[in-house]
Amino acid sequence: MAPHHQQRALLLFPLVFLLLLLAPPLAGAWGKEGHIMVCKIAEKYLSEKAAAAVQALLPESAGGELSTVCPWAYQVRWHYHWASPLHYANTPQVCNFKYSRDCHNSRGQQGMCVVGAINNYTDQLYSYGQKTSYNLTESLMFLAHFVGDVHQPLHVGFEDDEGGNTITVHWYRRKANLHHVWDVSIIDTAIKDFYNKSMDTMVEALKMNLTDGWSDDIVHWENCKNKHATCANDYAIESIHYSCNYAYKDVEQDITLGDDYFFSRYPIVEKRLAQAGIRLALVLNRIFGGGEADDIPLKVQ
Repeated sequence: MAPHHQQRALLLFPLVFLLLLLAPPLAGAWGKEGHIMVCKIAEKYLSEKAAAAVQALLPESAGGELSTVCPWAYQVRWHYHWASPLHYANTPQVCNFKYSRDCHNSRGQQGMCVVGAINNYTDQLYSYGQKTSYNLTESLMFLAHFVGDVHQPLHVGFEDDEGGNTITVHWYRRKANLHHVWDVSIIDTAIKDFYNKSMDTMVEALKMNLTDGWSDDIVHWENCKNKHATCANDYAIESIHYSCNYAYKDVEQDITLGDDYFFSRYPIVEKRLAQAGIRLALVLNRIFGGGEADDIPLKVQ
């Protein structure tokens, strides 16, 4: 979060990014596939101005695709230790989120959670086109990732179990923890069982739902009364609701989760991925669109 960390990282960034592209996939925070899907959805709803700004900010190694860099913030967590708390927010075992109570790191520094991070990097990106000391390429990649994170229900979970990380379960026959089930396992199972092991096919199905089954819902997903910043606080409130009513519900240590859990929870995962993509596009359109996005509903470009 602190600018001086970003300044120290500037010289290392190109080498670190190239090395990470060659590294094996890492699981976490929706998993690599989840973050890619969020950004593939968002790319289709960017305005011309936003798409041009994103293209200008992407590193050359991204190949012109925002989705390529959306897992980046998780992959650099060992290099940027200060950013680890920015992927989530925890509540004191209550089913509501309050920024003043819950958005802090282990040292009690306020704003050091996923909601604070989204607001911070949004604010940094508003300096695009001006003289700035921020590394706006990193700001974009952090923002794209954290908007995905705040929509994963257990990224706003309970402090005592670290968002489900300490709850051991079996996903069908495979040992896992509850957080990993929501980050990775539900999506992997859906891709394998419903989409012929193709992430791109799942993305196309989500896009189709956005123009068909969810078309009436999008206007509500877009609704954000905060005209300059974000509604990340509202998204965190949604996530803790889904955590309590779906992720944690009927789960105990060493339980085996199978078809009943999968078929009742997968629709929530699907919806949250779609919402994250729509809302990421909304934020980027606001930042780079000069206020136009406030008056124009999101449309596929």
